[in-house]
Amino acid sequence: MLASKPWRAGSCPAPLHTRVIAMYAESIPEKCKWWNSWSIRGRLLTTVLVFLIAVPTNAQTAAPTGTAAPTAAREDVATIDAIIAALYDVISGPAGQARDWDRFRSLFVPEAKLIPTSFPEGSSKATARLWTAEDYVGVAGSSLEEQGFFEIEINRVQEQFENIAHAFSTYESRRTADGDVIQRGINSIQLVWDGERWW
Repeated sequence: MLASKPWRAGSCPAPLHTRVIAMYAESIPEKCKWWNSWSIRGRLLTTVLVFLIAVPTNAQTAAPTGTAAPTAAREDVATIDAIIAALYDVISGPAGQARDWDRFRSLFVPEAKLIPTSFPEGSSKATARLWTAEDYVGVAGSSLEEQGFFEIEINRVQEQFENIAHAFSTYESRRTADGDVIQRGINSIQLVWDGERWW
């Protein structure tokens, strides 16, 4: 689960909130006599076979919940430092740059929840939204790619017991890598080690 509370740059932090081939086929007319050439047939068949072999499949890994998630890069999930760094890195990038959303998905168990919370303007009552990782991609993905977004960790308070860990990860957000800070906040991140990797 990913949790966070944002506050605006220059202000004091408020109490923590949880945020957290198809292949084109063309029929060959009978009048195209060149199709009867075995050498041409052979070259076409070879091209098709090579094409099919070269198409990658999205590798899946069994999550601790028993469901399947995209296989993560080992270096992204070997340590707590690595998975948190990957989380910030994968959502960050300049305007116009596509994000690797399969890498993002690979960090979470499929049932994980991201829970953005906020105080609506003029209200003293917080609201919370429950998102899956897929919801985050659908809701925030295009905006990050179109406008540019960089988020870095600037501090962390971490606790661990056996194979579970919790991190209060303080962050800063910018539109460009060296731009002004547009937001600061804390991500509250819950992690589990399954014997092979962190989730």
